[in-house]
Amino acid sequence: MASRSFSRALRSPLTRQLTSSATQRRTLVSASRHARTGLATTLKPTVTASFQQSRGLKQIDFAGVTETVYERDDWPREKLLEYFKNDTLALIGYGSQGHGQGLNLRDNGLNVIIGVRKNGASWKEAQQDGWIPGTNLFDVDEAISKGTIVMNLLSDAAQSETWPAIKPQLTKGKTLYFSHGFSPVFKDLTKVDVPADIDVILVAPKGSGRTVRSLFREGRGINSSFAVFQDVTGKAEEKAIALGVAVGSGYLYKTTFEKEVYSDLYGERGCLMGGIHGMFLAQYEVLRERGHSPSEAFNETVEEATQSLYPLIGANGMDWMYAACSTTARRGAIDWSGRFKDTLKPVFNDLYDSVKAGKETQRSLDFNSQPDYREKYEQEMKEIRELEIWRAGKAVRTLRPENQI
Repeated sequence: MASRSFSRALRSPLTRQLTSSATQRRTLVSASRHARTGLATTLKPTVTASFQQSRGLKQIDFAGVTETVYERDDWPREKLLEYFKNDTLALIGYGSQGHGQGLNLRDNGLNVIIGVRKNGASWKEAQQDGWIPGTNLFDVDEAISKGTIVMNLLSDAAQSETWPAIKPQLTKGKTLYFSHGFSPVFKDLTKVDVPADIDVILVAPKGSGRTVRSLFREGRGINSSFAVFQDVTGKAEEKAIALGVAVGSGYLYKTTFEKEVYSDLYGERGCLMGGIHGMFLAQYEVLRERGHSPSEAFNETVEEATQSLYPLIGANGMDWMYAACSTTARRGAIDWSGRFKDTLKPVFNDLYDSVKAGKETQRSLDFNSQPDYREKYEQEMKEIRELEIWRAGKAVRTLRPENQI
């Protein structure tokens, strides 16, 4: 997604998942019990993807569909330095993605410069991160003039607003890079019509810029999509893959600009953020209206999900999570999942239609281009923070073992 506000890599150790709270102990079968009964062997995750190595690329069977996955090992640091030895990477914008990708590029030894509004908040943040004015920190116009690869990581609304000034500087031979397909795909709304004589590529990390940075520093790498919108040189795809590794990707999956933006806008409004928050609120409110305390309602709605069950799904899959729960929990979940799917699928179809038709894009542009949008957004966040569910959650989090003094 554009904001990329969460990590999809859930890494909590199983032992911590099984023991960190009374709620978890109630629903999960303990690891020691599995060991005693011989279930530990049967609960090992099943590997469903088959691998065939070819010239450093992986041909992977994703549930019957074979895809090529590109990985970081294909582009070691020395190869990146050679490939980009004649390039200046002008990274425009220093928000979440700009921060993470920029620092990773710098650590990889590439010639990267930052372009932001001089003496603004992002300028000052970049200076705190060690970017030096006049050396690798410039205002936007000067950075673009110096760059051979222009990485437009401004917000979607800002890309639309600044495009009339940016486009004339994208001269023949340069490359335009995005991390979201929003602007060129919805060009009728954004007015971002890319020049016809340059390569236009995309690398979309599947997480926030902070996660892009943290996984890179851990020696790992985030999963990313890559795509080519326009290939003038015949090397746009190779360039996108190399840049994907350079900004901190561990694995890269091929897509299109259209599919990236459709799935991204759809996902963040659905299961990733909007839909999940809506389900949390609905379940919590019913529990409170039926006489349950705030702590019990929060534990049964959010705490057990995020601290126990979701990490198991992320690590091993839904079937593994079912197997790790009590037989009663398992039976009820299986019985009710179909009803939830049947009820929610029409809503998800409406959502996808809204995304594809550009309605979500128009809404985003209309709201985020308003001069007082930050104040309006902060008021919305204030309303969310003050909801009882999240005030109760703040208290519950203080009781987690890692937060005990």
